[in-house]
Amino acid sequence: MKQTLLLLLTLTALPLSTRAEETVSLFDGKTLTGWTSKNSGEPGKGWIVEDGTLFRKEGGGDIYTAEEYGDFELSIEWKVAPKANSGIKYRMTRYANGSVLGPEYQVLDDEGHANGKDPKTSAGSAYDLLAPSKTKELKPVGEWNTTKIVAHGTKIEHWLNGTMILAFDTTGPEFTKAVSKSKFKSLDKFGQNAKGRIMLQDHGDQAWFRNITLKKLD
Repeated sequence: MKQTLLLLLTLTALPLSTRAEETVSLFDGKTLTGWTSKNSGEPGKGWIVEDGTLFRKEGGGDIYTAEEYGDFELSIEWKVAPKANSGIKYRMTRYANGSVLGPEYQVLDDEGHANGKDPKTSAGSAYDLLAPSKTKELKPVGEWNTTKIVAHGTKIEHWLNGTMILAFDTTGPEFTKAVSKSKFKSLDKFGQNAKGRIMLQDHGDQAWFRNITLKKLD
């Protein structure tokens, strides 16, 4: 009985990112298989596979996973060109006006882009909502960063280069207040979607992504 209780307590205490069922690769390093346009068509021509990376070379629109994901741990490596802006959005929701939106992990050249001056729009932030830790360690532009996004129920974690830099609850007062003061304030239940596609943003700049894997959580 004591051993069973100890096991239960141990499982309960495990961090979100260890509660795993299945890990899948979202990018095979060779093709755009598994990725679509916003309306589930072919990805835009501006997205290509180059040297094992998913490269936003020129205008092609945002690209989305064909499948939706709910509770997950997403791991992805990225780098950007000087002064570049991009993003990783998740649990995307389609609104009545046709827009498809969700929380965004900001991908950015903090030193070269104006958004880097505002913590709430800097690399690793929940874009326009919540700032990452001031002690985050972002690699110099052109070098690879490792990002992890953990979503479990209403709790979200943003990681950068092995360190958790932001954690929030989408039903908590901090997030609710942030939404009310953001560009998303007019959207009903923004960030509340329990399941949705993952998106890589075309923000008009060159960005590279690789080693994109997703661990499905309990």
